[in-house]
Amino acid sequence: MTLPSIRTRTASALAALGIAALLLAGCSTSSAPAPTETIGTDAPTTPPPTDDSAVDPSASPSSAVDVTCESLVQEDLLAEFRQKGWTAKETPFAAGGVTLDKGLQCTWADYAVPSGNLMIFGWAPITVDQADAMQRGLGAKGWLREEHGDTVYITEDPTQAPTTDENGYGMTYEFGDGWVTVADVKQSLLLIQRPQG
Repeated sequence: MTLPSIRTRTASALAALGIAALLLAGCSTSSAPAPTETIGTDAPTTPPPTDDSAVDPSASPSSAVDVTCESLVQEDLLAEFRQKGWTAKETPFAAGGVTLDKGLQCTWADYAVPSGNLMIFGWAPITVDQADAMQRGLGAKGWLREEHGDTVYITEDPTQAPTTDENGYGMTYEFGDGWVTVADVKQSLLLIQRPQG
């Protein structure tokens, strides 16, 4: 009869598929997501971390006193910048007519190559009055406001943004309790290691 033969072939095929799946899973060299490149640019981007400790921007051991462009971003992103020959230019943290002297804004790029590819990350301590003034100043220039719990996001109008993330957000400021961060796109805010203190 052919019936046992079909069962045997089906069982053999399923076993082969199971073995192939195990072999392919064993070929993985890293549990971290691989960095990708933004289509149309050489700007490195790293998918948001998947484990809870990496997503928590307060998990950084840095303090407000020793924050640098290098300590502000995650280590894997810093390694990617260095591999590509990117360096940071540090400028004061300023937006909406407010300059925060104790903060910094870092523009990462390969300054030896005129390409326009860059990434921006910034952080600063901020008072309630400074945050209100900065938010009003950005709003007066057409920036959009979103609130999620105690966090306020002020984001560039996507129709005016030179680049946007996969959700359509351009440059975005994130306001928390006593701090503000900025990134060239909202999704990149997850890559910032916010200093303690």
